[in-house]
This record gives sequence, C-alpha cells and structure tokens, in this order.
Amino acid sequence: MDSSNGRALVFSGRANPALAQDICKYMNIPLGKTIIRDFSDNEIYVQIEENVRGGDVFIIQPTCYPGNRNLMELLIMMDAVRRSSAKRITAVLPYYGYARQDRKNEPRVPITSKLVADLLVTAGSNRILTVDLHAGQIQGFFNIPVDHLYAMTVLIQYIQELKLPNLIVISPDAGGVERARAFAKRLGTSLAIIDKRREEANVAKAMNIIGDVKGKRALIVDDMIDTAGTLMEATDALLGAGAVEVHVCCSHAVLSGPAGDRIRNSSLKSVIATNSIPLREELKDICKIKILSIAPLLGEAILRINRETSVSSLFD
Repeated sequence: MDSSNGRALVFSGRANPALAQDICKYMNIPLGKTIIRDFSDNEIYVQIEENVRGGDVFIIQPTCYPGNRNLMELLIMMDAVRRSSAKRITAVLPYYGYARQDRKNEPRVPITSKLVADLLVTAGSNRILTVDLHAGQIQGFFNIPVDHLYAMTVLIQYIQELKLPNLIVISPDAGGVERARAFAKRLGTSLAIIDKRREEANVAKAMNIIGDVKGKRALIVDDMIDTAGTLMEATDALLGAGAVEVHVCCSHAVLSGPAGDRIRNSSLKSVIATNSIPLREELKDICKIKILSIAPLLGEAILRINRETSVSSLFD
C-alpha cells in the first residue's frame, strides 16, 4: 500500500497480537515480521525482519498489563524502526497506560502520563494513535499529532442491537458526565449521575444517585474497568434505588486483581468492552463479559493517516 508517506507497514509487540492481526486483515496487508524475545534477566530483544526504509510504520502496542514491559517493548521497537530509516513512525496505543496519573493532585507526585509521552517522542514516534484516553488533556502532553479515537460508535451499535427497554445511561462519577451524556444523546435516553467519593486509589464509595432510575435498566458508561470496586458500589446503589437491572460498557477492560471474581459474583447483567486490551484466559469463562472488536476502527484510521485523509470524519 503506497501513498505520499510511503508503504504502510504494521508491526505488533506482544501485548495484543490478535488485535494487530485483525487490523491487518481489515487493511488487507500482512502483519510485519519481528523477532521479540526476553533475555534470561528479562531484558527485551527486538529485531525487525522487514525492510522499513522510507516506509510509513505503525507499531501496535497497548501498554496494558504487564504495563512496564509492554511500554519498554514499544520504545525498543520504535528505536529499531527509527534506526532503520523509516520515513514516519506512528505509535498505536489502543490503551494508553499511566493515563490516570495526569496531574499533581498531591504533594511530591509525578505526572507519569506526561513522562510516558516524552518517552514515546524521544524513542522516535512522529504521531500517536490511541483510543479513549482517560483524560482528554493528555493530548496536550505531546508536541506531535495525536489522533484520539472513540470506541463509542462500536459500543453503541451493539447496545442498540440489544433493544433494552426503559434504558437510562449512568455516569459513575462527575468526571465521566460528558462521556455518558454523549452516549445518552446517541441512544435517545435520559442520564443519571452517581456521586461518589474516592478515599484512595482503587477504593471508591458510592454516595447517592442524581436522577430517577426506578424501574429502569441502567447502563453504566466508563472509559475503563480496573479492579471493579467502583462498579460494584455503583451496581448496589442503582439496584437499591429501584433499577431493574444493571449493565456496564467501557472501552478498556483492565480487570486487574479481584475484578474477575467481583464481576462473576455480582448482580451485573452484562459487561460490554472492546478488545483494546486482551482478555486474560482466566476471565474468558465469565459469560457476563462481551468483547467487541475495534480492529475496523483502528484499521480505517491507519488507512486514513497513511493516505492523509480525515480521521475525525470517522465520527461524523
């Protein structure tokens, strides 16, 4: 595939190779060949087995668990491609790790999402392609172009197919109201907000619900589910307020620590997420979890970047 930017070449790290294969299938090109392995001390070895000189290179690597290894692997791959004379390098991060550390909210803490942005640029990235950043202002941490995609179109299409009656969209906190409002507008439903207070990282306490959920099917909308602690509190609060059933949809199924057991044993009806992060084997038996593919979304964005056509029009 040729354009003014050269051949579109897609490579993948080890974080989510299945998604990369699906993206290449959509684009009708082969996935680039690489050798990636670990030394005995866990240092990472990378060799690119394709000629990338003058090429428009896209490296797909969500920085999900294990985040530090996957981030380092991405940096090493970009360095290898940069030293091989690629014309342009786009780091494709379906999930941008460390995004929650986006500001100084306590004394003497880092802004790690900015640090990661600097590392990506230093390693050779000329452009960033990512999906549903935890905080939109992270785009401003880069002095290179950032294409910020939204999984909302994929999630909404599936939810519409479910044809859930008496649906109401729920924002799990004040910070997610804008996202939830966009969902509610597209679905033609009302909106409610859960007022919660976070005591510490990964610990939240639902306080009260702003809006009437009695007799309705609640759809909680969030960008990610991590330990699912917030989700459990929200589910109990909604059912306690008279909701008939509770569903949740998110872009990134982080599902760390006790999340699997919490979801398995919860009163949740369903958890709808994308494959930005691969679902771990021990979670695949949870029938409540439905994973949707964002490969066509990312594949189309890569094609448009390579051809220098509009990416934002994907969401018109």
